[in-house]
Amino acid sequence: MNISPQRRLYPVAAGLLLCAGVFGWEAASLHIQQRDFLQDQGDARTIRSLPLPAHRGLISDRNGEPLAVSTPVRSIAVNPRLLLGKDQAIIALAEALELQPGALQARIAANAERGFLYIKRHLPPPLAARVSALGIDGVSTVSEYRRFYPQGEVTAHLVGLSNIDEVGQEGMELAYDHWLRGVPGRRRVMIDGRGRLIEELGVLQPSQPGNNLELSIDLRIQNIAYRELKAEYLSRRAGSGSIVVLDVHSGEVLALANQPSYNPHRRADIKDFGVLRNRAITDVFEPGSTLKPFTIAAALESGLYGPDSVIETGPGRMLIGGHEVRDLRAHGSLSLAEVVTRSSNVGSSMIALRIGPQAIRDLLERAGLGRNAGSGFPGERSGVLPGPHRWSGIETATLSFGYGVSTTALQLAQAYGVLADRGRRKPLSLLRLAPSDVPEGEAVLAPAVAVEVMGMLEMAAEPGRGGSAAAAGVPMYRVAGKTGTAHIVGEGGYADDRYNSLFVGIVPARRPRIVVVVIINEPRGGEHFGGEVAAPVFARVARGAMRVLNVPPDTRHSRESGNPAKKSLNSPGLSN
Repeated sequence: MNISPQRRLYPVAAGLLLCAGVFGWEAASLHIQQRDFLQDQGDARTIRSLPLPAHRGLISDRNGEPLAVSTPVRSIAVNPRLLLGKDQAIIALAEALELQPGALQARIAANAERGFLYIKRHLPPPLAARVSALGIDGVSTVSEYRRFYPQGEVTAHLVGLSNIDEVGQEGMELAYDHWLRGVPGRRRVMIDGRGRLIEELGVLQPSQPGNNLELSIDLRIQNIAYRELKAEYLSRRAGSGSIVVLDVHSGEVLALANQPSYNPHRRADIKDFGVLRNRAITDVFEPGSTLKPFTIAAALESGLYGPDSVIETGPGRMLIGGHEVRDLRAHGSLSLAEVVTRSSNVGSSMIALRIGPQAIRDLLERAGLGRNAGSGFPGERSGVLPGPHRWSGIETATLSFGYGVSTTALQLAQAYGVLADRGRRKPLSLLRLAPSDVPEGEAVLAPAVAVEVMGMLEMAAEPGRGGSAAAAGVPMYRVAGKTGTAHIVGEGGYADDRYNSLFVGIVPARRPRIVVVVIINEPRGGEHFGGEVAAPVFARVARGAMRVLNVPPDTRHSRESGNPAKKSLNSPGLSN
C-alpha cells in the first residue's frame, strides 16, 4: 500500500511536537517549580560576600598631632586554581610585583586547591592599579588599611605597633587594641566564572571604625626629650637610657623615651627584640642616692629629727656589721639639708639606723614604690620593696641610699611627684585627662615635710652649694633635684666599673610643674656620676619644656629666712 509523502510527515511532526512539549514542560518546571533552587545555585557561583575593612582608630598626642594613622592601601590576591599552569601570566605578575617568578610559581602550586591567596599586601593604590591593568584571569585587588607612624622611632616605645592585619602587638596599640580596632563589614558583589569583579551589588553590613585614642604626651616635649636622650646615649656609648617627663598637677606623662629605639616601619631590621622593650616602664633598677630625700622625709616624719638637726659623719666612713659604708670625701658635721646636697651615704645610714628601716620602707610604699603605677601599659613592672623581716644593720643602711630596693623610671617620677605636690600621690596616666578628670590624689606625706624636703633639693641644685646637681641649672628657673650613681650588679656582685647614672629634677622648684627622670645605663668614658651624665640632659629638656608649656620665669628674690617650711616644722611633733 502506497502512503503519500504528506502522510509520512505526520509521525515526524507528532514526534517533534511531543519533544517540544517535553522541553516546554521541563522549562516550565525549571522556571516555576525549581526557580528558587536554581536561583540560589546561580547566585552561589556568581554572587560573593566580601569583607569590608574597618578603619582603625587614630592615636594622637594631647594636642591632636597624629602618632598612628591608618591609610588605605590595596593588596594583590590570586585564585590558584585559575592560575595553575599559566606560566606566562605568573611571570608577568611576578615582574609587576618585583617578585621571583620561580618562587611565585612554587607558591601558587603549593596552594593549588585554594580559591584565594594573598600574593603581596599593602601596596600603594597606583601600583595595584597597574597590576590590575594586566587583565590576568584569577588576579584581584583587595582594599585594606595600613598602619603608619608619622613620628617613627621618637614615639615608638610608647605608641607601639600593630601587625599586617592591624592587630596591636606592642605598646598602646596592644594595650588599647579592642578600643582602637574597628568592626569589619560585608559587601555583596557579582563575579564571573574567572573570578573577576563584574558589579558591586551593595553593602550588606557597614564597617564600624575604631575609636580614637588621645595620649597624654606633648609631641613637642617628646621630641626634645628623645633628641637629648639619644645625643647623650650616643656620646657616652651607653648600654641604654630612659627619660620620663611628668606633669605634677595632673599625673599625666608629657614625654617618655628610651634608647636604643627602633623604627616601626622597618621591622625586618630588628635583630634584637629587646629593643622593643619600653625600659622606662618595664625595666627595674636600684635608684641609689635619688632615694635619700625620702630617707630625710621619713626622719622628719619620725619626730626624731628636725630641720636644724646635725649629723656627725666624721671621717666619711663607718663600719656596720663588718661592712664599710663610705662617702666620696669626709664631710664632718652635716645638717639634714647637707646630707642631701653632699649626698652623704654615712649621714643617711646614721639616720636610718636611728629611725629604723620600717619608717623608710613605709614612706617609699606610700610614695608608690613597690606597687604597680597603674599606667595600663603592657609589661609594667612594680619593682621590689623589701618585705617586713628582721633587718640587718647593713640592709637598713643601704636602703637609706637606694640599694636593696628596685623601681622603674615611671615609678620614680611618681614618687618625686609626691614631694612636688605637697605630699599628694596622683595616679599616673598615659592618656590625656580632661580638667574635670584630674584626680585630687591621695595625701601620703605631710605637706610641711614635702615642702621642707623640696627646699633641700633646691639647695642641692644651686651652684656654689657644693651639691652634685649644679649642672642641672635651668636659666630663669629655680630647680630642685637629686643625683644618683648606682653600681650595677654583675655576676660576682656589684661591679666596680659599671654604673647607672641618674638625675631626678623638679622645675620650677617653688611652683612645681614637671618632674623629669633621666637614667643613663652604663655610660662609658671618664665620667659616670649622675651630676656629670644625667643632670645636663635634665637641664636641656627642662629648658625646652618650660618654653613649650609657657611657664613664667621665676622672679628674682632671695631665700626668705632660709627654708620656707622651717616655721611649720618647728612644732612639738617634728622638732628635735
